[in-house]
Amino acid sequence: MAKFELKLPKMGESVAEATITSWLKEVGETIEMDEPIVEIATDKVDSEVPSEVDGVLVERFFNVDDVVQVGEVIAVIEIDGKDIPKEEEEADVEVKEEAVEQIEQSITIAKEVVTPVISNGDRFYSPLVKNIAKKEGITQEELDAIPGTGKDGRVTKNDILGYLENREGKTLGQNIVKQEAPIESKKEEKAKAAPKEIVISNGEDEIIEMSRMGKLIAHHMKESLQTSAHVQSFIEADVTNVWNWRNKIKNDFQKREGEKLTFTPIFMEVIAKSLRDYPMMNISVQGDSIIKKKDINLGMATALPDGNLIVPVIKNADQLNLVGMVKKVNDLANRARENKLNPDDVQEGTYTVTNVGSFGSIMGTPIINQPQVGILALGAIRKVPAVIETPEGDFIGIRYKMFLSHSYDHRVVNGALGGMFVKAVKDYLEAWEVNREI
Repeated sequence: MAKFELKLPKMGESVAEATITSWLKEVGETIEMDEPIVEIATDKVDSEVPSEVDGVLVERFFNVDDVVQVGEVIAVIEIDGKDIPKEEEEADVEVKEEAVEQIEQSITIAKEVVTPVISNGDRFYSPLVKNIAKKEGITQEELDAIPGTGKDGRVTKNDILGYLENREGKTLGQNIVKQEAPIESKKEEKAKAAPKEIVISNGEDEIIEMSRMGKLIAHHMKESLQTSAHVQSFIEADVTNVWNWRNKIKNDFQKREGEKLTFTPIFMEVIAKSLRDYPMMNISVQGDSIIKKKDINLGMATALPDGNLIVPVIKNADQLNLVGMVKKVNDLANRARENKLNPDDVQEGTYTVTNVGSFGSIMGTPIINQPQVGILALGAIRKVPAVIETPEGDFIGIRYKMFLSHSYDHRVVNGALGGMFVKAVKDYLEAWEVNREI
């Protein structure tokens, strides 16, 4: 029998980790290829990780609520077949030996040596728990004595961290110059170092715990503000032609296509054209390099019933006609609200659009969706008095207008480019053909 290591798959360029939300298979259960094993969640979408082989689940390395890095082994499946070819095994051994040598060179060993902890008897310790124990100098006897709150009495991350908080005296781990910790250990270290916030309540206030997605969104919004130099440009567009054209054809369109024609697909078509005109808005920043994107993939910020937002992506938006755009927008929006999006639906966006007008706002200053460099907020369409210029002279008339709010990264997008791009969107909207056929 051979063993197959199931790893957390890559889920997009901006997704580096995921949270385990539920195990769908228990150790000892038979698994078929493509059968879901575990449910995971990222800041973008919830999904399942399927098995890549037929076999039996023999080991799980993480508990519910543990955070896993992309590429980490999350489970081991026993399969029928030959062992790993010897040349691959030898190559793997060489890599591991090299890694061990690098670690040994980076550590100054104290007078005493900590014996690595192991899983013994019926008690299983996850790699994360073992790493924390090793880093903090926790002995096997100490670890075995910690009460476990996990399934079957297993020691969880919170159990060992709680033990460390109450641990008395200076431990061996404090006398060792620690090696570079795994990513998860670093996060726990920061969490312990950070001062705990005190919740103040008068007894009548309601304290609401943020949802997992809410916490992740909050983290990424703060991170975006710290990463990009946000600048905004605002412009007002006369969308009277668009308004009148949509009202004229929307009923016939729905009868013919079976789809509701909203303003969003119209805006998406116009924005895709503008990105084609100004390709340096369709970029991302990586270190000191600018990545100019070949495809125009529009992110569409969508409100969820719980108040959170998700950004499904319209791939190759500039290649869709308006009928195709309507179908794509409606499909993504419906599946987003029903929590039926796939990981691929929220990946590879190159520019984002958010409709703040749907909540009554006339303008906004949206935060850039990293690693993109721009986001456009669409304000509410208002019926307003306006000056209308004609060959016979100017007069006051009723027009439908809206504000476009463009946030962009001033590290790589100057004011001229940011302003010209949003003006291109305005020009396309104002030049909308009232007799256009669809």
